Amino acid sequence: MSLQKESSSDENVLYSDISQIIDNSRQRLATTINAEICQMHWQIGKRIKEDVLYNDRAEYGKQIVKKLSDKLTEQFGKGWSISKLQHCVRAAYTFTEDDILYAVRTQLTWTHLRSLMSIEDPLKRQFYVEMTRIENWDTRTLDQKVDSMLFERTSLSKKPEELIKQELHKIKSTNSLTPDVVFRSSYFLDAIGLSETYSEKDLEDAILLNLQTFLKEMGTDFAFLDRQKRITIDATDYFIDLLFYHRGLRRLVAIELKLGKFKPEHEGQMLLYLRYLNKNERREGEESPIGLVLCSEGNTEHIEYLMLEDSSIKVAQYYTQLPDKNLLSEKLNKAIAIAREHYQK
Repeated sequence: MSLQKESSSDENVLYSDISQIIDNSRQRLATTINAEICQMHWQIGKRIKEDVLYNDRAEYGKQIVKKLSDKLTEQFGKGWSISKLQHCVRAAYTFTEDDILYAVRTQLTWTHLRSLMSIEDPLKRQFYVEMTRIENWDTRTLDQKVDSMLFERTSLSKKPEELIKQELHKIKSTNSLTPDVVFRSSYFLDAIGLSETYSEKDLEDAILLNLQTFLKEMGTDFAFLDRQKRITIDATDYFIDLLFYHRGLRRLVAIELKLGKFKPEHEGQMLLYLRYLNKNERREGEESPIGLVLCSEGNTEHIEYLMLEDSSIKVAQYYTQLPDKNLLSEKLNKAIAIAREHYQK
Protein backbone atom coordinates (compact mmCIF):
# COMPACT_ATOMS: atom_id res chain seq x y z
CA MET A 1 0.00 0.00 0.00
CA SER A 2 2.79 2.40 0.92
CA LEU A 3 4.58 1.55 -2.34
CA GLN A 4 1.45 2.48 -4.31
CA LYS A 5 1.20 5.82 -2.49
CA GLU A 6 4.89 6.51 -3.10
CA SER A 7 4.51 5.65 -6.79
CA SER A 8 1.46 7.91 -7.10
CA SER A 9 3.32 10.77 -5.40
CA ASP A 10 6.28 10.35 -7.76
CA GLU A 11 3.94 10.43 -10.75
CA ASN A 12 2.33 13.66 -9.52
CA VAL A 13 5.73 15.30 -9.13
CA LEU A 14 6.74 14.13 -12.60
CA TYR A 15 3.50 15.43 -14.10
CA SER A 16 3.91 18.78 -12.33
CA ASP A 17 7.51 19.21 -13.51
CA ILE A 18 6.71 18.37 -17.13
CA SER A 19 3.67 20.67 -17.10
CA GLN A 20 5.90 23.48 -15.88
CA ILE A 21 8.40 22.81 -18.68
CA ILE A 22 5.62 22.93 -21.28
CA ASP A 23 4.11 26.12 -19.85
CA ASN A 24 7.51 27.84 -19.75
CA SER A 25 8.28 26.84 -23.33
CA ARG A 26 4.89 28.09 -24.53
CA GLN A 27 5.46 31.42 -22.79
CA ARG A 28 8.90 31.86 -24.35
CA LEU A 29 7.48 30.90 -27.75
CA ALA A 30 4.61 33.41 -27.41
CA THR A 31 7.08 36.13 -26.42
CA THR A 32 9.32 35.35 -29.40
CA ILE A 33 6.39 35.31 -31.83
CA ASN A 34 5.10 38.64 -30.49
CA ALA A 35 8.54 40.22 -30.84
CA GLU A 36 8.85 39.02 -34.44
CA ILE A 37 5.35 40.27 -35.34
CA CYS A 38 5.99 43.74 -33.93
CA GLN A 39 9.38 44.09 -35.59
CA MET A 40 8.10 42.70 -38.90
CA HIS A 41 5.24 45.20 -39.03
CA TRP A 42 7.51 48.10 -38.14
CA GLN A 43 10.10 47.08 -40.76
CA ILE A 44 7.38 46.74 -43.42
CA GLY A 45 6.10 50.21 -42.55
CA LYS A 46 9.63 51.65 -42.58
CA ARG A 47 10.32 50.20 -46.03
CA ILE A 48 7.05 51.59 -47.46
CA LYS A 49 7.71 54.94 -45.79
CA GLU A 50 11.17 55.16 -47.37
CA ASP A 51 9.76 54.35 -50.80
CA VAL A 52 6.98 56.95 -50.52
CA LEU A 53 9.35 59.63 -49.23
CA TYR A 54 11.80 58.88 -52.02
CA ASN A 55 9.09 59.41 -54.64
CA ASP A 56 7.74 62.41 -52.66
CA ARG A 57 4.15 61.95 -53.83
CA ALA A 58 1.17 61.33 -51.54
CA GLU A 59 -0.89 59.91 -54.42
CA TYR A 60 1.92 57.48 -55.21
CA GLY A 61 1.77 56.31 -51.59
CA LYS A 62 -1.92 55.42 -51.89
CA GLN A 63 -1.34 53.55 -55.14
CA ILE A 64 1.64 51.56 -53.93
CA VAL A 65 -0.12 50.48 -50.73
CA LYS A 66 -3.10 49.25 -52.77
CA LYS A 67 -0.85 47.29 -55.16
CA LEU A 68 1.20 45.86 -52.32
CA SER A 69 -1.96 44.74 -50.53
CA ASP A 70 -3.18 42.88 -53.61
CA LYS A 71 0.16 41.16 -54.26
CA LEU A 72 0.83 40.22 -50.61
CA THR A 73 -2.70 38.84 -50.22
CA GLU A 74 -2.23 36.79 -53.37
CA GLN A 75 1.04 35.30 -52.09
CA PHE A 76 0.48 35.06 -48.32
CA GLY A 77 -3.30 34.98 -47.97
CA LYS A 78 -5.56 37.17 -45.84
CA GLY A 79 -4.12 39.58 -43.32
CA TRP A 80 -2.46 42.10 -45.63
CA SER A 81 -5.26 44.54 -46.25
CA ILE A 82 -4.73 48.20 -47.11
CA SER A 83 -5.61 49.22 -43.54
CA LYS A 84 -3.09 46.71 -42.16
CA LEU A 85 -0.30 48.17 -44.29
CA GLN A 86 -1.37 51.69 -43.32
CA HIS A 87 -0.99 50.69 -39.65
CA CYS A 88 2.51 49.45 -40.44
CA VAL A 89 3.41 52.77 -42.07
CA ARG A 90 1.95 54.70 -39.15
CA ALA A 91 4.03 52.62 -36.76
CA ALA A 92 7.17 53.59 -38.68
CA TYR A 93 6.26 57.26 -38.43
CA THR A 94 5.31 57.02 -34.74
CA PHE A 95 8.02 54.80 -33.27
CA THR A 96 11.77 54.57 -33.63
CA GLU A 97 13.47 51.19 -33.85
CA ASP A 98 14.55 51.59 -30.22
CA ASP A 99 10.93 52.22 -29.25
CA ILE A 100 9.89 48.95 -30.89
CA LEU A 101 12.71 46.98 -29.27
CA TYR A 102 11.79 48.42 -25.86
CA ALA A 103 8.12 47.60 -26.43
CA VAL A 104 8.77 43.96 -27.27
CA ARG A 105 11.20 43.59 -24.35
CA THR A 106 8.40 44.72 -22.06
CA GLN A 107 5.93 42.37 -23.82
CA LEU A 108 3.71 44.99 -25.41
CA THR A 109 1.84 43.47 -28.32
CA TRP A 110 1.11 44.76 -31.82
CA THR A 111 -2.45 45.59 -30.69
CA HIS A 112 -0.97 47.68 -27.84
CA LEU A 113 1.18 49.53 -30.36
CA ARG A 114 -1.81 50.15 -32.63
CA SER A 115 -3.65 51.79 -29.73
CA LEU A 116 -0.61 53.85 -28.79
CA MET A 117 -0.24 55.13 -32.36
CA SER A 118 -3.43 57.17 -31.95
CA ILE A 119 -1.75 59.31 -29.27
CA GLU A 120 0.02 62.19 -30.98
CA ASP A 121 1.78 63.73 -27.96
CA PRO A 122 5.05 61.77 -27.46
CA LEU A 123 5.15 62.38 -23.68
CA LYS A 124 1.56 61.28 -23.24
CA ARG A 125 2.28 58.21 -25.36
CA GLN A 126 5.33 57.36 -23.25
CA PHE A 127 3.21 57.69 -20.11
CA TYR A 128 0.79 55.06 -21.43
CA VAL A 129 3.67 52.80 -22.50
CA GLU A 130 5.07 52.81 -18.95
CA MET A 131 1.65 52.40 -17.30
CA THR A 132 0.81 49.48 -19.62
CA ARG A 133 4.13 47.85 -18.81
CA ILE A 134 4.05 48.31 -15.04
CA GLU A 135 0.35 47.66 -14.49
CA ASN A 136 0.21 44.91 -17.12
CA TRP A 137 -2.78 46.33 -19.01
CA ASP A 138 -4.36 44.41 -21.83
CA THR A 139 -5.33 46.36 -24.95
CA ARG A 140 -8.92 46.83 -23.80
CA THR A 141 -7.78 48.37 -20.51
CA LEU A 142 -5.30 50.61 -22.33
CA ASP A 143 -8.04 51.88 -24.65
CA GLN A 144 -10.33 52.55 -21.68
CA LYS A 145 -7.61 54.48 -19.85
CA VAL A 146 -6.84 56.61 -22.90
CA ASP A 147 -10.55 57.23 -23.50
CA SER A 148 -11.03 58.31 -19.86
CA MET A 149 -8.13 60.78 -20.24
CA LEU A 150 -6.10 59.20 -17.47
CA PHE A 151 -2.95 61.15 -18.36
CA GLU A 152 -4.76 64.49 -18.21
CA ARG A 153 -6.17 63.53 -14.80
CA THR A 154 -2.76 62.89 -13.22
CA SER A 155 -0.66 65.48 -11.41
CA LEU A 156 2.15 64.60 -13.81
CA SER A 157 0.33 66.17 -16.77
CA LYS A 158 0.30 69.55 -15.03
CA LYS A 159 4.09 69.78 -14.87
CA PRO A 160 6.35 71.41 -17.50
CA GLU A 161 7.51 69.10 -20.28
CA GLU A 162 11.06 68.82 -18.95
CA LEU A 163 9.82 67.65 -15.53
CA ILE A 164 7.46 65.17 -17.20
CA LYS A 165 10.42 63.76 -19.17
CA GLN A 166 12.47 63.43 -15.98
CA GLU A 167 9.68 61.66 -14.12
CA LEU A 168 8.96 59.26 -16.99
CA HIS A 169 12.68 58.47 -17.17
CA LYS A 170 12.66 57.78 -13.43
CA ILE A 171 9.67 55.45 -13.79
CA LYS A 172 11.38 53.63 -16.66
CA SER A 173 14.70 53.22 -14.83
CA THR A 174 13.32 52.33 -11.39
CA ASN A 175 10.36 50.28 -12.65
CA SER A 176 8.11 51.94 -10.06
CA LEU A 177 5.40 54.57 -10.11
CA THR A 178 5.45 57.94 -8.34
CA PRO A 179 2.59 59.64 -6.44
CA ASP A 180 2.13 62.12 -9.30
CA VAL A 181 1.26 59.21 -11.58
CA VAL A 182 -0.75 57.17 -9.08
CA PHE A 183 -3.10 59.94 -7.91
CA ARG A 184 -5.47 61.86 -10.18
CA SER A 185 -7.39 65.11 -10.15
CA SER A 186 -10.68 63.32 -10.75
CA TYR A 187 -12.16 59.85 -10.38
CA PHE A 188 -15.16 58.27 -12.11
CA LEU A 189 -17.40 56.43 -9.65
CA ASP A 190 -20.39 56.06 -11.96
CA ALA A 191 -20.26 52.25 -11.77
CA ILE A 192 -20.84 51.95 -8.00
CA GLY A 193 -24.60 52.45 -8.33
CA LEU A 194 -25.34 55.57 -6.28
CA SER A 195 -28.72 57.29 -6.51
CA GLU A 196 -28.94 60.98 -7.37
CA THR A 197 -29.27 61.91 -3.69
CA TYR A 198 -26.80 60.33 -1.28
CA SER A 199 -24.87 60.93 1.93
CA GLU A 200 -21.19 60.42 2.67
CA LYS A 201 -22.13 57.14 4.38
CA ASP A 202 -24.07 56.04 1.29
CA LEU A 203 -20.98 56.77 -0.81
CA GLU A 204 -18.75 54.79 1.54
CA ASP A 205 -21.19 51.85 1.59
CA ALA A 206 -21.43 51.86 -2.22
CA ILE A 207 -17.64 51.86 -2.56
CA LEU A 208 -17.28 48.88 -0.24
CA LEU A 209 -20.10 46.98 -1.96
CA ASN A 210 -18.31 47.60 -5.27
CA LEU A 211 -14.76 47.47 -3.97
CA GLN A 212 -13.34 45.74 -7.04
CA THR A 213 -14.82 48.42 -9.31
CA PHE A 214 -13.46 51.16 -7.05
CA LEU A 215 -9.99 49.60 -7.00
CA LYS A 216 -10.04 49.33 -10.78
CA GLU A 217 -10.66 53.07 -11.03
CA MET A 218 -8.03 53.86 -8.39
CA GLY A 219 -5.38 51.80 -10.18
CA THR A 220 -3.45 48.63 -9.46
CA ASP A 221 -1.45 48.00 -6.29
CA PHE A 222 -4.09 49.41 -3.95
CA ALA A 223 -5.05 47.01 -1.14
CA PHE A 224 -8.02 47.67 1.15
CA LEU A 225 -7.20 47.65 4.86
CA ASP A 226 -10.07 49.17 6.86
CA ARG A 227 -13.16 51.36 6.96
CA GLN A 228 -13.90 53.88 9.69
CA LYS A 229 -10.44 53.23 11.09
CA ARG A 230 -10.53 54.45 14.69
CA ILE A 231 -7.60 56.44 16.02
CA THR A 232 -7.49 57.92 19.50
CA ILE A 233 -5.69 61.17 20.31
CA ASP A 234 -5.94 62.80 23.74
CA ALA A 235 -8.82 60.48 24.64
CA THR A 236 -10.74 61.66 21.57
CA ASP A 237 -11.76 59.16 18.92
CA TYR A 238 -11.44 60.02 15.22
CA PHE A 239 -12.44 57.82 12.29
CA ILE A 240 -10.68 57.60 8.93
CA ASP A 241 -13.27 56.84 6.24
CA LEU A 242 -11.17 54.37 4.25
CA LEU A 243 -7.63 53.09 4.70
CA PHE A 244 -5.66 51.49 1.87
CA TYR A 245 -2.09 50.43 1.25
CA HIS A 246 -0.28 51.00 -2.05
CA ARG A 247 2.28 48.27 -2.63
CA GLY A 248 4.28 50.09 -5.29
CA LEU A 249 4.59 53.30 -3.30
CA ARG A 250 4.92 51.35 -0.02
CA ARG A 251 2.63 53.83 1.68
CA LEU A 252 -0.56 53.82 3.71
CA VAL A 253 -3.27 55.82 1.93
CA ALA A 254 -5.99 57.47 4.01
CA ILE A 255 -9.11 58.47 2.07
CA GLU A 256 -11.74 60.94 3.24
CA LEU A 257 -15.05 61.26 1.40
CA LYS A 258 -16.66 64.68 1.25
CA LEU A 259 -19.85 66.14 -0.17
CA GLY A 260 -19.34 69.56 -1.72
CA LYS A 261 -16.08 71.43 -2.24
CA PHE A 262 -12.74 71.07 -0.50
CA LYS A 263 -12.49 73.24 2.62
CA PRO A 264 -9.37 74.41 4.50
CA GLU A 265 -10.41 72.45 7.60
CA HIS A 266 -10.20 69.24 5.57
CA GLU A 267 -6.46 69.79 5.31
CA GLY A 268 -6.08 70.03 9.11
CA GLN A 269 -8.18 66.90 9.61
CA MET A 270 -6.16 64.88 7.10
CA LEU A 271 -2.85 66.21 8.42
CA LEU A 272 -3.78 64.94 11.89
CA TYR A 273 -4.63 61.50 10.47
CA LEU A 274 -1.39 61.28 8.50
CA ARG A 275 0.79 62.24 11.45
CA TYR A 276 -0.93 59.65 13.61
CA LEU A 277 -0.52 56.95 10.96
CA ASN A 278 3.12 57.92 10.43
CA LYS A 279 3.87 57.61 14.14
CA ASN A 280 1.75 54.60 15.07
CA GLU A 281 0.96 52.54 11.95
CA ARG A 282 3.89 53.01 9.58
CA ARG A 283 6.13 49.94 9.41
CA GLU A 284 9.83 49.61 8.77
CA GLY A 285 10.67 50.03 5.08
CA GLU A 286 7.51 52.00 4.30
CA GLU A 287 7.35 55.58 3.11
CA SER A 288 5.29 58.23 4.92
CA PRO A 289 1.48 57.93 4.50
CA ILE A 290 -0.47 59.88 1.89
CA GLY A 291 -3.96 61.34 2.24
CA LEU A 292 -6.59 61.62 -0.48
CA VAL A 293 -9.61 63.88 0.02
CA LEU A 294 -12.33 62.99 -2.47
CA CYS A 295 -14.84 65.81 -2.99
CA SER A 296 -18.04 65.88 -5.05
CA GLU A 297 -17.18 69.36 -6.35
CA GLY A 298 -13.92 70.85 -7.55
CA ASN A 299 -12.23 74.07 -6.45
CA THR A 300 -8.63 74.52 -7.54
CA GLU A 301 -7.99 77.93 -5.98
CA HIS A 302 -8.17 76.64 -2.39
CA ILE A 303 -5.75 73.86 -3.31
CA GLU A 304 -3.38 76.33 -4.97
CA TYR A 305 -3.40 78.80 -2.07
CA LEU A 306 -2.86 76.01 0.47
CA MET A 307 0.01 74.76 -1.73
CA LEU A 308 -1.20 71.18 -1.65
CA GLU A 309 0.06 70.22 -5.13
CA ASP A 310 3.39 68.97 -3.80
CA SER A 311 2.25 67.93 -0.32
CA SER A 312 1.32 64.52 1.10
CA ILE A 313 -2.35 65.51 0.88
CA LYS A 314 -4.01 64.97 -2.49
CA VAL A 315 -7.38 66.47 -3.39
CA ALA A 316 -9.58 65.16 -6.18
CA GLN A 317 -13.11 65.47 -7.49
CA TYR A 318 -15.24 62.37 -7.95
CA TYR A 319 -18.07 61.94 -10.44
CA THR A 320 -20.98 59.63 -9.68
CA GLN A 321 -22.20 60.15 -13.24
CA LEU A 322 -19.94 60.30 -16.27
CA PRO A 323 -19.43 63.94 -17.35
CA ASP A 324 -19.69 65.09 -20.94
CA LYS A 325 -16.37 64.10 -22.50
CA ASN A 326 -15.89 67.38 -24.39
CA LEU A 327 -16.59 69.47 -21.29
CA LEU A 328 -14.30 67.29 -19.20
CA SER A 329 -11.53 67.54 -21.79
CA GLU A 330 -11.88 71.32 -21.87
CA LYS A 331 -11.79 71.48 -18.07
CA LEU A 332 -8.75 69.21 -17.74
CA ASN A 333 -6.78 70.97 -20.46
CA LYS A 334 -7.55 74.34 -18.87
CA ALA A 335 -6.34 73.04 -15.50
CA ILE A 336 -3.13 71.75 -17.13
CA ALA A 337 -2.48 75.12 -18.78
CA ILE A 338 -3.05 77.00 -15.50
CA ALA A 339 -0.80 74.62 -13.55
CA ARG A 340 2.04 74.84 -16.08
CA GLU A 341 1.77 78.63 -16.09
CA HIS A 342 2.02 78.51 -12.28
CA TYR A 343 5.25 76.49 -12.54
CA GLN A 344 6.81 79.17 -14.74
CA LYS A 345 6.21 81.96 -12.20
